[in-house]
Amino acid sequence: MTNNLMGGIIPQQPPIEAESDVHVVKSRLEWGEPAFTILDVRDRSIYNEGHIMGAMSMPIDELIDRAAISLEKSRDIYIYGTNDGQTAKAAEILRSAGFYHVSQLKGGLGAWKAIGGATEGIIESRTPAGADDYNVVSRIKNHVETQQK
Repeated sequence: MTNNLMGGIIPQQPPIEAESDVHVVKSRLEWGEPAFTILDVRDRSIYNEGHIMGAMSMPIDELIDRAAISLEKSRDIYIYGTNDGQTAKAAEILRSAGFYHVSQLKGGLGAWKAIGGATEGIIESRTPAGADDYNVVSRIKNHVETQQK
């Protein structure tokens, strides 16, 4: 008899991809999956204005020093920046430092907001929900338009 009562019932999470769609992260959050971190590598002042709820601020110029002391190298890390170029640079920095489960969050905060992902921050708290936030058709249309840019 095994000591693991859930053995075989809860499947092992597959390794994360080098790039991830925001839907993947939102799904993991909604299922309450543990053991992953979302990193925002934008400047602290921009992070304070608004970011993905629960994301840790690690500005790109402090990334190696802060990640090395606060994160396990084997942890699943989803990372986003001001744009996809900054995100790719930050992911490469982490991978070069020995973090091997790093995934670039495609579209960053904009893509996250387009699918109704939870946000927090100074500006986010003052911004009322958009008129189309509860209209699934409009949200899908906005998401498709965002992905095409």
